[in-house]
This record gives sequence, structure tokens and C-alpha cells, in this order.
Amino acid sequence: MDLHFVNLLDHTPHDCTAAATTSSEIMEVTSEAFCAGDYDLSVEIYSSQQADVRHPDRGLSLLKADALSRAGRIAEAVDWYFTAANLERLQANELGTLVDCIAHSLRIKECTNSTVVSEDEQSLDLFSCRLCKCLLTDPVTLECGHTFCKRCIEDDAIKECEICGCKLIKTYGQIKPIGFRVNVVLRSLLDKWFCAESKARRCWLEGERMRSERDFINALEKYNKAVEIAPYMPPLLGRRAELHMAMNNFRQAIEDLDAVCRLKPLSPEAHHAKALALNKAGQKGEALRMYLYCVALKPDWGSVKLEAQAMLSDMFSSVFQRDVRPKLLIFQHRTGSHLKPASLLLGYLHSNPGRQSQTPNGRKYVLSNTGAENKPPCEDSATLASVLAGLSSPTGLKRRTSEKFRGSAPFNKHLKIDEVRSSQMPAACCNERREVPSQLLDTSDLECSLCMRLFYDPVTTPCGHTFCLKCLERCLDHNPICPLCKDNIAEYRTTRGCHKTLLMEEVLQHYLSEELAERSTVHKEEMTELSNLTKEVPIFICTVAFPTITCPLHIFEPCYRLMIRRSVETGTKRFGMCIADSVKGFADYGCMLEVKDMKFYPDGGSVVIAVGVSRFKVLSHGHRDGYSTAEIVLLEDQKVEGEELAELRRLHDSVYDQACAWFTSLKENIKNQIVHHFGQLPGKDPDMQWSPNGPAWCWWLLAVLPLEQRAQLSILAMTTLRDRLSATRRVLILVARKLQKPPSTAASASL
Repeated sequence: MDLHFVNLLDHTPHDCTAAATTSSEIMEVTSEAFCAGDYDLSVEIYSSQQADVRHPDRGLSLLKADALSRAGRIAEAVDWYFTAANLERLQANELGTLVDCIAHSLRIKECTNSTVVSEDEQSLDLFSCRLCKCLLTDPVTLECGHTFCKRCIEDDAIKECEICGCKLIKTYGQIKPIGFRVNVVLRSLLDKWFCAESKARRCWLEGERMRSERDFINALEKYNKAVEIAPYMPPLLGRRAELHMAMNNFRQAIEDLDAVCRLKPLSPEAHHAKALALNKAGQKGEALRMYLYCVALKPDWGSVKLEAQAMLSDMFSSVFQRDVRPKLLIFQHRTGSHLKPASLLLGYLHSNPGRQSQTPNGRKYVLSNTGAENKPPCEDSATLASVLAGLSSPTGLKRRTSEKFRGSAPFNKHLKIDEVRSSQMPAACCNERREVPSQLLDTSDLECSLCMRLFYDPVTTPCGHTFCLKCLERCLDHNPICPLCKDNIAEYRTTRGCHKTLLMEEVLQHYLSEELAERSTVHKEEMTELSNLTKEVPIFICTVAFPTITCPLHIFEPCYRLMIRRSVETGTKRFGMCIADSVKGFADYGCMLEVKDMKFYPDGGSVVIAVGVSRFKVLSHGHRDGYSTAEIVLLEDQKVEGEELAELRRLHDSVYDQACAWFTSLKENIKNQIVHHFGQLPGKDPDMQWSPNGPAWCWWLLAVLPLEQRAQLSILAMTTLRDRLSATRRVLILVARKLQKPPSTAASASL
């Protein structure tokens, strides 16, 4: 204690001004000590100030009690809270410090090596619904790939996926009136892997339905049956406890909630539910104990903290409302920086009639014995003492999930948690993750019914059936119906809602990682083979395409749907275009196209916007999965230099000018049509040999000139720019002559 503080304590004021000045200085010192965490110094200052007052000061008593609480001297603090309550009823907001300190004490003692996570924040395992937090029951997979319980997703309040936010009304607008279909594969797997829990969950949901109809008796029977099947499910026990509360069966509700607290010892929500039940049952002391545990487990839970403060306020006040003045038997322990719940209070010395007692400030009083000869000690004071003293040995908080449950007796309707066999406790309880028993894991349960191989990129249709993505797409190329149930799923195909079923994918990765890796290797080998743009190029047999020229295609045949989809999936986005040949199937020359855009239609067809990339020559013809393929070699123009280059330049400029003149001479409507489909005539390139395919304007001109396909193909196959320009000039001369003829003659002329 510094000299200045000693002088302040020893100073006896001789006038009001000096007293006010000294009091102000002392309060400043006290405030500084309190803020610096020197609570013992604050206590000494408050004690000194109390010694100078003739009558008990309620404000000083509360300040001293708060300082004692902060210093870890809880027992002494409670004494001074009683003193303040004796003078005037304690308000709930005046007990915040006491509640905080007790909660901090519990948190230090019980939760140092534990992670306290709320039910809303805890990580759920693979098989839990993200809406109800329980085992998926009648799982429904949405178009976005996320899976929920059917009952949860049919709730009118659910308008979007809780994970990705996709709109359910928009996504399932066509099928919601007839209800969501259950994922057949997932339901069978969950029923097989978690048989007891799955059965219990269905009984539970039946009870929920009856409860919503206020048929409490039958609902309770369903809950009881579910608990008999799976007695280790905390949410089920919690719901049964809520039903008991609604039926005023408080004892049974407390039993269920006690079991929940044992199964989930670090759940503040479980302890809060138990506190509510105890409070309604009139067990105020135990209720207060649970409230304090809740604050210890979740310090930022403001509403529960206020409930604990209000209950403490009522208990402190009720002691004096009954005209009883108990004295705490205090064993003061200096605890340092940490609070010690075991030494908070050891008990009360309950006063006998006529016995003289003394308050903490030294004032004596005599208890009245009027009408109290046979009156027991004050229930509230004893309750408060036992609550605070007993906080060091909670019934549920210290119990850890790894503890084995004793006994082997079967379950009654009301759960006795200590009678549960350890073998009955699956990993699903106590916030642990569910794991599939290895003996129940069978790869045949996770095979596609179309390819008979392990699911790869599994997708689920609106009718609830699951297939490999590639398998389903190939089936839908031929018919817009489910391969198993034959339901029409044209709308699903139109929206291209082929998002992977994420739960199925996660199950495969977690439990069948080796098999999935092998399946992935096979798929990659197939994709590598398909992406080879020289050995096995897919060929679209249709028309003549040219480099740099846009080629819109309407895809409706199943074989070409598959071909275009594969070209996109491999990442090349390229395929060959050739005209038909009566002998070989398709011509020996063609143009490679690259997909730029695709638009799908309800009938399964699509419009593909592709652009010519390069020319090729076919070396061999082949087939794959219904469409033609070819081994090819790319064609490039031969380059020239010197005098040949100068001569080629003159020819190039001459033909370009001739093309401009021809295009200018066309009627406006014809020119507009050409521009709409092919764009404007490209300009001349500074270097006409920079591209292996030659100038772009030349290909644009060949695309719009009225030439037969065979004539176009012959020019496409040329590998010298000179030959191509010469052929183009001849075509322009021929077209110009046709335009000079009378309309009737020109119309009948064949090019």
C-alpha cells in the first residue's frame, strides 16, 4: 500500500469540504485499482470507508461484494450481497459480476481442456440433415446436389437450399405439387448402415406429426418406442422432454434432460433446457445450478445470464422476506488469479430461535422466535448455499463422452442413462461423427445400374434414382425418361441440372477412396483417348466449313449429342466437319471446328455455335459409339518469297478489290442477310501469309458465294494461296456474268 493511500485512510476530515475532497480522492484510487485488476486493494479501501459510516451503506456493500467476487473471494462476496439485500431488494442487474465470476470459475475448472461448441455451430457428420441436425430420414436430393430430409424440405417455410441458397420454388416448380421424391440409393444405404437409428427416427417423426395434431398421448407412445429402439439420441430425448413439459410431467422431463446432459456434457442448450424444467418443477436451486453452467459454457448467451441473475435476486430477497437472517459459515481462501469452486461455500449456520447473530458490518441482531418454535431453517437460504457450495461437483458437466455406461438392464420408457450398455452407444451420440460399420460396407451398394461400375460423378434425378452423370446423359440423348422408373424428366434435362449428389460423392471419397481412385484413373484414360485430335477425331457429317467462319449447328441426333458433349468434357471443344461421301461415308478433306456456345432445348436438342479453326486431310476412317471418327493430318499453306511473293501480293490485292466490287453490287436486302449471318467482309491482312490457313477474307468470300459443296471442298483442300485466289477470281467472274444476264435467265442458271 503506497504512502498516499495510507494518508488517505488515516486522514480524518474536519469539515465538509475536506471530507468531500478526501472521499473523491479515495474513489479515484479505488477506481484505478479496480481497473488495474488489484481487487484486494479495492476491497481494503471499501472496508476502510465502511468503518467510517455509522449505518450500513448498501452501495458500498455492493461495491465491496463485486470487488470480492473479482478477487476470487466468493464466499465473502456472498456475505456482503446478503448485507445489501437486507437493506433493499437486490436487482437482477446488480448480480452480473457474481454470475460472471462463478461462471468463470466453472469454465476454468471444467472446460480448460474441452472445446465448448453450441448445437447450431457444431460440425455435423455426413449423414446429418443440415435443417433438423438429425440422421437423414427419407433423404431428398435437390437439383443443386445437396440432400435434406423429405419432411424438412417440404416445410412451407423452406424456400431455398440452406447451404447454397438455390431457390426451391424455381428449381422444383414443376414437381413440387406432387411432392419431392426420396433418393432411393441413399435411403437404402442409411437404413442398412444405421438401422436402429433410422427406425427410431421414423417413429420419432410419426410422434412429431401426432404432436402437431395435439394428440399428446399417442405422440408420447411413439417417442417411447423410438427411445426403446435408440436410447442414445439426445435430440429425441430433448423432444420427449418438451412433450412431458407440455403435459406437466416435470419429473419425467427432468429425467430425459438429465440424460441429454450426460450424453452432451458440454452443450449449453441441453443444460438450459434442464434449467427450465427444474424451474417449472419448483427446484429452484438445481435450476440456478444449471443456469450457471450455461453461462460457464456459453458466456455470450446474454438472455440466460439475465435469467440466472433474476433467479439469484429472488433467492437473496426471499431470505429476508421471511424475516430470517442466516449467517454464512465462511472459510476464506485466497485463491490468487483463478477461482476455486470447491471452496466457494461449505454451508450455512442456520440460526436457532433466539440465537444472536452478527452481520458482516458488525451489527448484532436477535432472531424473533414468535411462531417459529417448529419452523425449519429458511429453504431459500439453505438452497442458495448448497447451490453455490455444490458447483464444484456438477452431475453432468464433468462427465466425458468416453466414459463407459454401467449396467446391462434393458431400457424402460423413461431413460436411465447409467443402465446403457457401452456396446449400445454408437459413434453418433455425444456429438461424435457417425461412421459406417466396415462389415456393412459393400461396393455393390454403390454401383450405377447402367454401367454396373462404381458411381462416378453421381447425379440424382427428380424421381430419386442415381446414376453416373455420363451414363444418364447418354440415356437422355435417346429418350427424356428415367432409365429405371420411366418417369418423364424432360424438364430436368432442359435445365441441365446435372449437379453431383454431394453426399454420395463424399461417401465414396471417405469409405471407398481406393476404388474411387481406380475408377477415376479409368475415366481419365478414356478422356485422354477422346482428347487426341489426330488419332481419333470425332467427325460431324454435314456441310463444308471454313477456317475463321462461324458455323451454327442444330444438334438433335443422339450420336451427335454424345459427340459434342464429349468434345466439351475433354476440354478440347473441337471436332471435325466433313460432307458426306457415298463410298467412304465422309469426304477426305474437312475443317476442324471449335465450340463457342451451346443452347439446350426441352426436347434434348441443342444449338451449337462453332467457329472454323483449321483444315485437315483424312488418313483413315473409323467409328466410335455411333458417330464417325478419323485419323487426320492438319493442312497448312505453302509460303513463298521474293518475286513469287510480290506476284502473289498483286494477285491478292486484285482479287480482294474484285470481291469488294461484287459485294457492293448486291441488293441491300441480300447484303443485310449476308452480314447478319457471316458479318462484314474482313479487311486485308498486312501479312497475307501469317496464318497457316491464309487470309480470313478469302474464306468469308467462299462461304457467301453461291458455290456447290464439291467446288467449295476442292478449294478448301488447296494448300497454296495462289491456287485458292485464282479459283476465287474465276468464281467471281462467273458470278458477275450471271448478274449481267436478264433476271429470268439468271434465275435459271446453275452454278
